Amino acid sequence: MGLGKSAAVVIGSFPLGESDRLVTFYSRDFGKIRGVAKSARRMRSRFGSALELCTLGELIFFDTGRSELVRIDHFDITRPFNRLRENLETLAQAAWIVECMARLTAERDRHVALFSLLVRGLRALEGSRPPARVAICFGVRCIEALGHRPRLDACVDCGRAYPFPRPSLGEGGLVCEACAPASAAGTLPISPATINAAERLRSLSWEEALAMPLARTETELAAVLEAQVARLIGHPPRSSRFQREVQRLLPSSGAPPLTAERVYEGGH
Repeated sequence: MGLGKSAAVVIGSFPLGESDRLVTFYSRDFGKIRGVAKSARRMRSRFGSALELCTLGELIFFDTGRSELVRIDHFDITRPFNRLRENLETLAQAAWIVECMARLTAERDRHVALFSLLVRGLRALEGSRPPARVAICFGVRCIEALGHRPRLDACVDCGRAYPFPRPSLGEGGLVCEACAPASAAGTLPISPATINAAERLRSLSWEEALAMPLARTETELAAVLEAQVARLIGHPPRSSRFQREVQRLLPSSGAPPLTAERVYEGGH
């Protein structure tokens, strides 16, 4: 039986049996790990609130080698990111970020830079930056880190150099007007301003990207990222429904509280 230890973030959790919990972590040293936390749902569980979504901690687990699931021994909180749960908009963007990590990454595929990006994104959500901006900056870098960087300098079908009129975004990058009707994966119209903004976000430092003025391109960038993630995982992210529900509830007072567990119960 192998003992593993690593800094990790909880990116998914759902009940298992009468008292256990199946938890998904993204760890610095092992990548994505799924494991069973025995008796985690009991009132006096040793895990307490440590297995809340988005919690950063020090994970200790045992791997028998006979199953994809490990046995979670301890998860000691390093940073709970409690402030993410105090604001529905922030919580919705945090849910989208961890769903990207859960859906787009492979089991046991170590990626230290991606782990650092995840922690950086969650920290930024606790700061003063608009939550939607943090999610966009995270999404652009996450997709690139995973090797899915869209090509923005030419049409991916015919090779025609950009700029060209009425560009669209398809699988792999830009598609020109002539090639768009024949694109098997479908295309999404994208404005030149949004293409330029995406290029700049990729080249700037993290703090510079968070501070960069996006104006009207922010909404389109969010839609483009949503389409890219949906294409990669095969369906729209479930957290997007949570985001829409939040937008519907935000203007009204006395709305029932939403939690990340409601979105991810029965999840990854």
